[in-house]
Amino acid sequence: MPAEPADGAIQTPTETSAGAPVETSSERSVETRGLEPVPDGERGGRVRELVPTWVAANISVLLLTMGAGLVIFNKLNIWQVLVVAIAAPVVSYGLVGLISIAGKRGGAPGMALSRAVFGQRGNLFPGALIWIARWGWETINAVSGAFAMLTVLDLLFGVRKNTALIVVTLVLFVGCTFLVSGLGISALRVCSTWSTYLFGGFSVLVLGYLVVESDWSAVFDKPAGSTAMMIAGIGTIAAGGISWVPSGPDFTRYLPRTASAKGMVGATIGGAAVVVIPMVLMGAVMAVGTPDLATAQDPVSFIGNLLPAWIAVPYLLIALVGMLLINSMSMYSAGFTAQTLGIKVPRAAAVSVNAVISLVFGFLLMVVATSFFGSFISFLTLLAVAFSAWIGVFGVDMLRRTSYDGAALLDTTRTSAYWYRGGYAWQAMTAWGAALVVGLLFTKVDWFGGPLAGTWVGQNGLGWAAGIVTSGVLYAVLPRTAAAPAPAGAEEQEPEPATAGSLSN
Repeated sequence: MPAEPADGAIQTPTETSAGAPVETSSERSVETRGLEPVPDGERGGRVRELVPTWVAANISVLLLTMGAGLVIFNKLNIWQVLVVAIAAPVVSYGLVGLISIAGKRGGAPGMALSRAVFGQRGNLFPGALIWIARWGWETINAVSGAFAMLTVLDLLFGVRKNTALIVVTLVLFVGCTFLVSGLGISALRVCSTWSTYLFGGFSVLVLGYLVVESDWSAVFDKPAGSTAMMIAGIGTIAAGGISWVPSGPDFTRYLPRTASAKGMVGATIGGAAVVVIPMVLMGAVMAVGTPDLATAQDPVSFIGNLLPAWIAVPYLLIALVGMLLINSMSMYSAGFTAQTLGIKVPRAAAVSVNAVISLVFGFLLMVVATSFFGSFISFLTLLAVAFSAWIGVFGVDMLRRTSYDGAALLDTTRTSAYWYRGGYAWQAMTAWGAALVVGLLFTKVDWFGGPLAGTWVGQNGLGWAAGIVTSGVLYAVLPRTAAAPAPAGAEEQEPEPATAGSLSN
């Protein structure tokens, strides 16, 4: 077992799960590290790197479509849309930032740290649900990317989409996603930084065009919608961010233990908000003059109709890179989730499973489905409920612990300190299962309606919030699960000092 260093923090193993030596992050371009915690010596990340990470996670033209939906379906005016656009990233990415703190404490991916909460076997249940939910998210992103490619081909060469072309563009997009996500965290950081600059510049150009060309009297004369629809709108936009919460630690595990927790939360919210707010507002403005925008089967081609080609083509190409990055980040985290389920393959190979699933489901959504937007909103609603049950339990557990036993996280046998009773932490499992049920009771989508969907909580689209509250409160009041004694030499890390210094950013 590793020896305890002078500072009291356990040295985590410097080998991959396959036993091969791990190079430091500065010595490799392809990340080989899997679930094993990152040793302190390899933690050279900076808090400011989280800003482009979460900017890139939101570079999607789907935000335009969702902004349009707030006007067309929720009947909101521009001022209500502004409230939604501000509140949604603060709520959702605030949760992402808070859960991300666990990454610097434990140096491991989120679903690996989750083993300490649910038990080595118990973690398989939320892990499997989250992994499956990622299939849908990656499918939506793959479809959006493929539609963007088809729109560019139409604008530049007049090539109309057909089944064969749909398959080609979908395969190309998913293949590029697989390549970037397989390279690892360093490649994602570089791509995120450059796409942030490019997308930001062209978004300003699009915004300027809308300022000049839009009928602002029609925009500002639109009557206000109900408060319930505004609250529901916040939940809809926030659902995308909520889906990133379990992945938050994946992108902070390379940060030093002394990294500023407040800085991490601020950088996460700021990176998301700088994209979400203007994109949602632009979608709302576009919808006033194009009321069928949110009901189109193709969520991307409307850009070619609303903008001149000299703006639309480069904007779509840059957005295409952004959607590729979103999917790459999702697949990057999905690889870790697959490994926590016991799929004993390298992370890059685990990513390939999600790539294949994206291809199959993406084809069905592009060729068979009749309503993209309706399917997308229903998916987001259920996605938020699925993730919220985990968030409440894990969040309360974070308030109780400041460190994780690195050896116990990787030990999936009965000797693990996180084995608990039969491999399960029954308190966490009880709270998680109850929250799933409660969340669904208050939820209504196109093809499913819970019996409590007509209540105030349900009408305001707060089934996901009910899930977080239920799981958090239940887990807080149930007796704590005692960890089993750790194997000799695998002492738990010392808690971080309360006055940990802030990382310069």
